[in-house]
Amino acid sequence: MRRTLPIIFILIAAIAVLAIVNLLIGSVDIPLKSICRILFGDTSESEIWQNIIWKSRLPQALTAIMAGAGLAVSGLQMQTVFRNPLAGPSVLGISNGSALGVAFVVLLSGRIGGVALSRLGYLGDAAMSVAAIIGALAVMLLIVWISQKVKGNVTLLIIGVMIGYLANAIIGVLKFLSPEEDVKAFVVWGLGSFSRVSGDEMILFVVLMCILLPLACLLVKPMNILLLGDRYAANLGLNVKQARILVIISSGVLVAIVTAYCGPIMFIGLAVPHLARAIFRTSDHRVLMPATALCGAVLALVCNLIARMPGFEGALPVNSVTALVGAPVIASVLFRRRQSEE
Repeated sequence: MRRTLPIIFILIAAIAVLAIVNLLIGSVDIPLKSICRILFGDTSESEIWQNIIWKSRLPQALTAIMAGAGLAVSGLQMQTVFRNPLAGPSVLGISNGSALGVAFVVLLSGRIGGVALSRLGYLGDAAMSVAAIIGALAVMLLIVWISQKVKGNVTLLIIGVMIGYLANAIIGVLKFLSPEEDVKAFVVWGLGSFSRVSGDEMILFVVLMCILLPLACLLVKPMNILLLGDRYAANLGLNVKQARILVIISSGVLVAIVTAYCGPIMFIGLAVPHLARAIFRTSDHRVLMPATALCGAVLALVCNLIARMPGFEGALPVNSVTALVGAPVIASVLFRRRQSEE
């Protein structure tokens, strides 16, 4: 605990610093004093600067914090319930379900309705978010039903992967049959972005994540017991099947909400739990759960900052940045841990 608390405080401080840097850096140079005045409600500053802070940079920073934390916690839950270090939020096909829901709405809108969804502005964005949630929850309910029929985690894992492949196959057919403009809109959505959420959508997203993340923390005790193995957990009085279903539901809902608002954000859910374990050197979920959420928020802020660095026209795809930044870091962490074990 003596070592844990200082690191927790360092991560919280890092989130605060990175959030401020995210407000500072961009294609338009805004002084720190002006940013502080805008945040405290001073309307004497430039209206353009106010719009940039309130409608672009602040929503992106808050979205990155919440999305990074949610995906990281989801990945930790998946890796625990399946006892597989390669498990992540997309392992059960839930992210693919979101993509399939969006594909049906985006790729069929132009052909059936005659109007591309990308031209409908906020209405189109809302339709994509709803479709992503419906698609993810539909796959999640299917997985929960299947988990009651099969016993082994490996079997469930394989079925989840097959569902993901099936969803991708249907998406491929829809792409082939759809107009070029709709295909482009779907591809752009699939690149992932923290900049899609603003205004009332951002407030709703933050509120939802502030509810879901504490609820996920309620599963800390059964997750610790699941680490001991199904037989030992059952001997301790844990209903293994029920606990597994609850963890899958928690992870699936987190992925569904983040994907609906930000698109499919890869890598964070897979890599951050390993980073948290390496930093805190524990498998106790009472420590790992908040630690993973904080590490996910830090990594997401760093990726959002790089994607919006001056010199890039517009913003880079978040998925490209998460892999470029995170893969070398995680590889070095795992390599060092391997060396220390030998």
